[in-house]
Amino acid sequence: MRLIALPALADNYIWLLADAAGAAVVVDPGEAAPVYTALAREGLRLRAILLTHHHPDHIGGAATLAAQTGAEVYAPVDERIAAATVRVGDGDRVRLAEPDLDFTVIAVPGHTRSHVAYHGNGLLFCGDTLFSVGCGRMFEGTPEQMLASLDRLAALPGDTRVCCGHEYTVANCAFARSVDPHNAALQARSAQAAQLRAHGAPTLPSTLDDERACNPFLRVDCAALVDALGGTDRVARFADLRRRKDDYKAVAA
Repeated sequence: MRLIALPALADNYIWLLADAAGAAVVVDPGEAAPVYTALAREGLRLRAILLTHHHPDHIGGAATLAAQTGAEVYAPVDERIAAATVRVGDGDRVRLAEPDLDFTVIAVPGHTRSHVAYHGNGLLFCGDTLFSVGCGRMFEGTPEQMLASLDRLAALPGDTRVCCGHEYTVANCAFARSVDPHNAALQARSAQAAQLRAHGAPTLPSTLDDERACNPFLRVDCAALVDALGGTDRVARFADLRRRKDDYKAVAA
């Protein structure tokens, strides 16, 4: 099974999975053109579309793609996603015959109230909930919800490949170093991400092992973050960390 990150819009990734027979699924197609280009280039047939949440940069191309290809559109229960043909919720399974894939749906509210992730086949499609070395803003959820969602994702197997929705890793590393400056794994990930981007390559997917070692939003209980943030309430520490990230401005070297 091939996994391809298709750059889209300003900094999105549309994820494409394809089998050797040419059947494909895409995740969060914010626009249709990159998908059409990839399907034509690779000789693929689109069979399914998975959507994580309702934001336009994740669903903008879904209706057009579905109409042109007949692909089923799997999406959370949310009236703002009109293109959905199959609604999914926490614990549901998405079993595809072509390509042969099986995902479990995980409810991950916080960024939006109805956000879901898809886990299976060694992959995690997590939209804007978990980023590499970061997490999404809480537009519709609470710190309690977002931290609980991240806890659920962090508990998945460490070799799971994290396929998130945006190329934010370099900026996220800069912020993470400001609160966790002595983390050697983070320093290595930051250097790796900078090198990849310098060559025009994606920094994704990462792995959950990488994220547990580097991502401050998954490390609010670690001694270094407790020292940096203070307090005994882990939700309060998480909320403080998210506020700091919202206000963070990188300082040029």
